Amino acid sequence: MSSTPFRVAAVQMCSGTDPERTVPVLEQAVAQAAARGAIYVQTPEMTGAVQKDRKRLLAVLRREADDPVVQAASALARKHAIHLHLGSTPVALDDGKIANRAFVFAPSGDRIAHYDKLHMYDVDLDNGESWRESAVYQPGNDTRVLALPFARLGLAICYDLRFPALFRAQALAGAEILTVPAAFTRQTGEAHWHILQRARAIENGAFVVAAAQGGRHADGRETYGHSLIVDPWGRVLAEAAGTQPEIVVAEICIDEVAATRAKIPNLKNARPIGAVDVVEEDGLSRQERAMAS
Repeated sequence: MSSTPFRVAAVQMCSGTDPERTVPVLEQAVAQAAARGAIYVQTPEMTGAVQKDRKRLLAVLRREADDPVVQAASALARKHAIHLHLGSTPVALDDGKIANRAFVFAPSGDRIAHYDKLHMYDVDLDNGESWRESAVYQPGNDTRVLALPFARLGLAICYDLRFPALFRAQALAGAEILTVPAAFTRQTGEAHWHILQRARAIENGAFVVAAAQGGRHADGRETYGHSLIVDPWGRVLAEAAGTQPEIVVAEICIDEVAATRAKIPNLKNARPIGAVDVVEEDGLSRQERAMAS
């Protein structure tokens, strides 16, 4: 991989409910990011449409080959000669379900890879906020690390952020940039967004790029924004000011990954962890108690 510094961009959006109307917004944002020198541009989770009503979402979705946002992303990568990472967009599947699918396009416009969100956001938060992504989306089954000309890129989406083993597996596979395009809710974002992004960077000695949805959406949800670019030491290199649409750009050098991992070689120092043996108050472990009985 090249040691020459290069620019990456995270596009913060407030996507509506219609993918067709998203296309001109996406075109303008990507053009601005490319004009600022970014060779890798990432958009947020659910770039094409943010819609919590399943029936209304299915009514506007297309299969991947016919999706206007996917088609636009391919054309934009080619037009601006960049690697464009469509953080995710909902696409219709044959079985009536929906994939929350990320795409990475080469400067030629060709699709390099896709990734379906692995972990479904099934949660019950305070103040009655509840989500059941598994009722709408078909989860993915594996992860991806892409060997691009400038870096090895690990793919993840939003709620995946809370599963550190995913990012550790990517780092062990050589990932130097971890990606977490997201649509974090305001409630969880205020509490956890920054600390989780920085923790994933520190744990793995890797850059993190996280383009986010921000603001109040047409379907009624409110997302946190604060798109981030974090370095391998956990320092925030660039951050969106709040929830407004914004292009966040930072210059990075992949050499910092090797340098950080040399300082704290926790990827090399990790030892296998065996079974967890619970010790009771009397000092006997469950394993010892079973052997004695």
